[in-house]
Amino acid sequence: MFSRIRLTYHKRLFLGLVIYSWLLVGVVALFQYHREKQFKAEIFNTRLQALNEQIISHLDLTGSIEIPKNDINGLRISVIDYGGRVIYDNSLDTLPGSSHLDREEIAKALSTGEGYAVRRHSESTGGTYFYSAKRGKSYIVRTAVPYSLPLDRILSANYGFLWFMIGAAVVMCVIGFFVTRKEGKHIRRLRDFAKKAEKGESIVDVESFSRDELGDISNHIVMLYAKLQQTTAERDKEHRQAILAQQEKTRIKCQLTNNINHELKTPVAAMQVCLETLLTHKDMPSDKREEFLNRCYEANKRLQTLLVDVSTLTRIEDGAANICKERIDASLIISQICTEYEQAAKQKGIVIHNNVNSPIIINSNVSIFSSIFRNLMDNAIAYSEGSLIEINTEKETFDTVSFSFVDNGKGVGEQHLGKIFERFYRIDKGRSRQLGGTGLGLSIVKNAVIWHGGEIEVKNRKQGGLLFFFTLKKR
Repeated sequence: MFSRIRLTYHKRLFLGLVIYSWLLVGVVALFQYHREKQFKAEIFNTRLQALNEQIISHLDLTGSIEIPKNDINGLRISVIDYGGRVIYDNSLDTLPGSSHLDREEIAKALSTGEGYAVRRHSESTGGTYFYSAKRGKSYIVRTAVPYSLPLDRILSANYGFLWFMIGAAVVMCVIGFFVTRKEGKHIRRLRDFAKKAEKGESIVDVESFSRDELGDISNHIVMLYAKLQQTTAERDKEHRQAILAQQEKTRIKCQLTNNINHELKTPVAAMQVCLETLLTHKDMPSDKREEFLNRCYEANKRLQTLLVDVSTLTRIEDGAANICKERIDASLIISQICTEYEQAAKQKGIVIHNNVNSPIIINSNVSIFSSIFRNLMDNAIAYSEGSLIEINTEKETFDTVSFSFVDNGKGVGEQHLGKIFERFYRIDKGRSRQLGGTGLGLSIVKNAVIWHGGEIEVKNRKQGGLLFFFTLKKR
């Protein structure tokens, strides 16, 4: 029977507000109660500390203890040395022999200069006291007041604030009832709309919803019927966009194929000419024969490099989801690449500074990650005409790591900066082919960075050379 009872939204919301209000009153009242007791205890402690100060001053001057004038009944005065031994107590005939260093007020006085304990049992007298201690030059003076009914009243909290909070909670509940009732009405209307919409009934709702967040949500839901009529048109539009995207992808692939065919013609033609010459002139002098063989070998190397670059680019673009990932140390791979290119850089008078020293663990693929720095290194050594290459870690967070790759060469014209990541784009086509470049290196760099979920940018440095800045996601 009780399992079938279901409270309305209004009642549940109002009940939650009531519970919250009374919990808030309880927490605030409890906090205020303890805070006020602590405040009164500190005031009473200040009063006793003034007596402690008078006793210490008189003891320093005369060497004797004099109880200052006061209106406190049963005031107990103790003098304790720094070793914790009681050397004077006006309420005891026999001084205790136990150490008092573990007493709360004594420990605080030794560490901060003064301390107090609100309600502690005395082992010497068997009574309960309010203790207040102050540190002197070579001893501690402690005053204590019996925790009797008058002192308990002095330290007790004022309950006026509690009654005020109870009244405030009642007012909050009354206001909350009317507010939640209004919200409950909107929820009921929205529920009725949902039932009609589920049955496919026509919706005629003359009364508008309120102008608040809930009203906005309700109005948007009501507008769903109108938006359903646009579903077919939007689906057709998305279908056309998908076809256009596929056509664009096919166009890019065709363009890449045409560019590859164009790039292949040069090394293939060079090899063919060299081989035909060698076959036609079999009595060619050995030095000429060696020259043609070297030309054929260089053309073959260029062809092989082009095929490797195309394979890498295709692998990143078309097979990114199938590339295996593992945890790698980026700093170790960068160090190995720097060592690998050290001799080639030295031959051109270039010094490589690798400032990536600490381990950087990322989830990546060794081949794809290496292609970023290998191609940047190839580009800098071949074209920068500078004397320095620097690799730096700019910023590392929990999810990302940023690198900068810098050279101090002559840089690139501003009109070329926006295009150097395009496939087969060359600033100086003749010089690029002469140096064996394929025109795909920086395109591979950009695609490898994107494969890591990052971004890359390049700009000319004021002091000369290029700055490549890129961020990779570590996971």
